[in-house]
Amino acid sequence: MRRWLALVAFLLPASIGGKAAQAEPQQMVAAAHPLAVEAGLDVLKRGGSAIDAAVAVQMMLGVVEPHASGIGGGGFLLYYDAWTRSITVYDGRETAPMGATPGMLLDNAGNPLPYPQAVASGLSVGVPGAVALLELAHKEHGKLPWADLFGASIAAARDGFAVSPRLAAWLEIIKGFRDDPSARATYFNVDGSPKKLGERVTNAALADTMQRIASEGGRALQEGPIAEEMVSRVRGNKRPGTLTQSDLESYRALKREPVCGPYRVWIVCGMPPPSSGGIAVLQMLGILEPFDLARDKPDDLRALHLIAEAGRLAFADRARYVADPAFVPVPTETLISPAYIAERRKLISESRSMGEQGGPVAPGYIERGTSHMTIVDRAGNAVAFTTTIEAPFGAHMMVGGFILNNELTDFSPVFERDGKPVANRVEPGKRPRSSMSPTIVLDRNRKLVVAVGSAGGQRIIGDTLHALIGMLDWNLSAQAALDLPRVANMNGPTELEDKGALPAQADGLRRLGHQVQVRRHEGGLTAIRRSGDGWEGGADPRRDGVAKGE
Repeated sequence: MRRWLALVAFLLPASIGGKAAQAEPQQMVAAAHPLAVEAGLDVLKRGGSAIDAAVAVQMMLGVVEPHASGIGGGGFLLYYDAWTRSITVYDGRETAPMGATPGMLLDNAGNPLPYPQAVASGLSVGVPGAVALLELAHKEHGKLPWADLFGASIAAARDGFAVSPRLAAWLEIIKGFRDDPSARATYFNVDGSPKKLGERVTNAALADTMQRIASEGGRALQEGPIAEEMVSRVRGNKRPGTLTQSDLESYRALKREPVCGPYRVWIVCGMPPPSSGGIAVLQMLGILEPFDLARDKPDDLRALHLIAEAGRLAFADRARYVADPAFVPVPTETLISPAYIAERRKLISESRSMGEQGGPVAPGYIERGTSHMTIVDRAGNAVAFTTTIEAPFGAHMMVGGFILNNELTDFSPVFERDGKPVANRVEPGKRPRSSMSPTIVLDRNRKLVVAVGSAGGQRIIGDTLHALIGMLDWNLSAQAALDLPRVANMNGPTELEDKGALPAQADGLRRLGHQVQVRRHEGGLTAIRRSGDGWEGGADPRRDGVAKGE
């Protein structure tokens, strides 16, 4: 009888009443543009791995989201291996050319160059690392041939794609981008007006470049005509940089160990230096853990105050200690140790803000040339990959259909303070400090729970933290956590997103001693979270992205 009942149960539909229960997606892609998500899903459907899909997503983002990422930039990638339950970190951060000097971002009077001048120059261009990162990760974790991962993006570049809302907005805002002849021919009309929402863009030069990368691998950007043109454009700029052929040829992506720490019943792992993201997120979670945020609502004054105060402390440490560990000894283990975090927590009062905690207040500039993708394949392997060219349209220079980064403006332009070297000063071959925070959360058995990350410059750290609190403490779905209005503090004013109920708490925070700014927020998060036997995803509603699975 039991066998007969089991057979009947097997043959019956999952739900009586004519509507079968929908199974949880078993693989998923969340990224900043629907075409990039479709490119990644196509790879997964063909049996590709999460790393294979990341290659396809990155290539498509370079086509349809050129203001935010591409093969002329870099990034950080966390890879979770479901079989070994281990995490590998891939560092594709750009490096300063060997001819870089500590004072290169200063004017003749010794003052920092105005940011727009530093960005749109050869001085800002670092040696790109995104392709080298993906090539290394693919060699170790790819399933499909490298050359088979470029078809959709090559077709989109050659045949054309419709301008998205965000690309249209940035083409309107960044007037100087049209001064580049290739940019003007690609993204602007004959009369010089920017392409509008829905208009078609074709980029045959980028299609040709991606075809070369598909055939030759990363060396297509390190030697030969594309590399020669990169050097020529950087050195020929009105504010020339020092990039050389040797800088391109000698670049290597690196593997690093993740920084991990406990948070309640989970293990949270993030990016080590030269990113400050992993350390800062772990510090803030550790500081907040005893306060039991689950008892608060997302817009409660207490929660907003505590999150902001934790941000002050993390950003003070970030400014003082974190830089490229090949050049500066970063006390990573100390900064995330329970004993140190407990000492920092003593500075927090629930009834009064501590105010600025030494060091420079973070600038108000919002970096917008970054993107984040989150991917889980059918085997449960996962990617959290933050990819960047730094500012919108990077250094405002196109080579081979792609845009060169301006990542060297992430260095401190001031190389000494109070007679002491600044940790994040410019040095030859150095990787600039970053806030990129790709993050993976595991349960106690080291099974994947959440993969998340964001765009947004220094605000990446606070956004990633806030999304984690939303999913882990407030038990929100991935999408609901990404929808939350944001609060952040970068050791300066407390920022409240001008959305929902948050602005109404500004006066309450001021009474606690906060300086408060209510402002529009850029966002850029994507996330995937375990749901039952499958996955749920989310993409930041402030951008053009989606999450999709099957």
